[in-house]
Amino acid sequence: MKKIILIALLIISCNNYNESYNTFLPALKENSVSEKISNFDYKSDLTAFSPNGDTIPILFDLTKKIKSGNEENANLFYEVDPKLEIPNQGYLIEIFENKIEIKAKDSDGLFYSFISLNQILKNSKSQNKNIPIKQIKDYPALNYRSVHIDVKHHLEKKEYYFDLIDQLASIKINGIIIEFEDKLGYSRSSIAAPEAYSIDFWKELSEYAIKRKIKISPLIQGLGHASFILKHDEYKHLRDVPESDWAFNPLEQETYDVQFDLYKDALEATPYGQFLHVGGDEVRVIDRNKKKGFELNLYWLKKVSEFAEKNKRTPIFWDDMYLKYGEVWNATLDPNISESEANELWELKATKLNEYIDEFPENCIYMRWSYFRPWGKGNIKSIDWYKENNIKVMGATAGQTRWILMPQDESNIKSIKSFALISTEKKLDGLLLTLWDDDSPHFELYKRGIHAFAEYTWTGQNTEISEFKNKFNYHFFNNDNDRLNFIDSLDKPVRDWANLFIKKGKHRNSITKSDDYLSTHLIDLPSVNDEEWLLNHKEKIEIANDHLKSLEIILNDVRELKSMPLGNKYTLEIYEQVAQLAHFSYKLMIEISNYAKGSSSIEALLNNEKEFKVLRNEFEKVYSKTRIINKSDNYILDQDHHRHTANQSINMDWQFIGELKLFEKLNLTYK
Repeated sequence: MKKIILIALLIISCNNYNESYNTFLPALKENSVSEKISNFDYKSDLTAFSPNGDTIPILFDLTKKIKSGNEENANLFYEVDPKLEIPNQGYLIEIFENKIEIKAKDSDGLFYSFISLNQILKNSKSQNKNIPIKQIKDYPALNYRSVHIDVKHHLEKKEYYFDLIDQLASIKINGIIIEFEDKLGYSRSSIAAPEAYSIDFWKELSEYAIKRKIKISPLIQGLGHASFILKHDEYKHLRDVPESDWAFNPLEQETYDVQFDLYKDALEATPYGQFLHVGGDEVRVIDRNKKKGFELNLYWLKKVSEFAEKNKRTPIFWDDMYLKYGEVWNATLDPNISESEANELWELKATKLNEYIDEFPENCIYMRWSYFRPWGKGNIKSIDWYKENNIKVMGATAGQTRWILMPQDESNIKSIKSFALISTEKKLDGLLLTLWDDDSPHFELYKRGIHAFAEYTWTGQNTEISEFKNKFNYHFFNNDNDRLNFIDSLDKPVRDWANLFIKKGKHRNSITKSDDYLSTHLIDLPSVNDEEWLLNHKEKIEIANDHLKSLEIILNDVRELKSMPLGNKYTLEIYEQVAQLAHFSYKLMIEISNYAKGSSSIEALLNNEKEFKVLRNEFEKVYSKTRIINKSDNYILDQDHHRHTANQSINMDWQFIGELKLFEKLNLTYK
């Protein structure tokens, strides 16, 4: 049964074009549609004129055919009016019988008005109807709507980033924070990876983005997460702890000489950025020189914030360590804490935070990140505490919750929506969508989460998640087919796939951390007619059987979808590879169990490796259409303190770590 959103999208009256609030992504603030229709449709020749001489913005898709003209021959009139009584980035569109008028608060609003005009034309095309006479008033709930692009473990092909900018601009995203680490070709340092893209390339991308109203700002990890620097011999003397490449010694002046050189190159590569994200999370530096760890964190933050200010950037800093020192961090993660409990905790611990509050750099934005349960009263209280103390705060949500193969928990839409609405309610200036590369999912798999982020940060409205999903399918795939819901069906099979061949209590991400992983991490293998093994692995076998059935349905649905006239079919290809990899692994588990039952041979079992090599080759072939899948042969891996599988090999072995190690064990056991 079609859902309400699809009715709004697709049911057409006998005479008129049918359009509602929900035909736009992101949705419009106000969209007053008349029963009367205009003389315009998607095929109409539009000639644009600005009485103020405003430059027509970058155009997309169906608006590309719009031509500039003079007042006499124009049928589309547009202008920027700073006095317009509407928030920044806002605009008005009025469609009459024979003309279209657009007024925008600023150049950003003008750009977004033409984005919406394109969606109007697309709706006309999909329904093959003239556009109704109508009025639109629209503006964003949050001024800053930024996506995080993390390139630390891999790079995309250069053209992919330009295409991505266009996609983000088309859904009114206006910021990108790029986490460079060693993928920027630094001129002042030797730490750049051999495959790093040059400063000139990133500058070119920044220039492309700013024309589409997207400001790219850099993130250069600072005090901690510094392995990409401290793994190199020439910088080991700057380590906070000699045996660890994780953190800098914040009292070494050379620490700042090194970091500031990286900052300078990053700022040069992102000339239109408004921020310098300095990182600073997940690090407890050791006490030294009679200074506590918290004091040393503040000392470092003050130094890097001063640098940012001198270079006309606003510093951004992850806030977790300060909340941990204040002993309120755990409360931000607890979805069950009550409002009164949160208030009591902050009152109790406030003295600890207030002891150092005067040392918090005033020019810094403290990024309150909460990826899983932002609706918790502890998280909300932390935001209130910042605002009560006149400390600048911005939120950060996440496009994924588990760092394996693909984003899960339905693209984390619930948390994305929650933090967007909280940010709107608390009148925060913006929100960041983090897209971590820890286990390097393909970027196409983030697209639904990115669209959800665009929807809720622009509208600030409580659109039902089910409605959003259907709207996403309509806009992204240009189709409403129920089979597109396979994305959610993949969640659990992929979640269980991660540790399918791993012993209970262990995790695939830590395989390479063990010198004896075949026995410590990999499941035991059976002998023929091994009833004990079958009993011990009963749960895994049952899971494998259940998921095989669902994956066969999913793969069939994807094949059917690929044969249809859809948009963004490459995204489907990526999902297909994910499903095929999971399907193979579950099938292999069943074949091992068949051997244990005595119904399969060793030869048949070992032949699966040939099938796996074919599957892997196809997987990498599809991924490599957009992705640089291998690091250079001389790339230096870091110590991998967070056990990021994408950091555990220079090729894509990390993606198949469970399967590869299992085949190693199969060959050693049975050959």
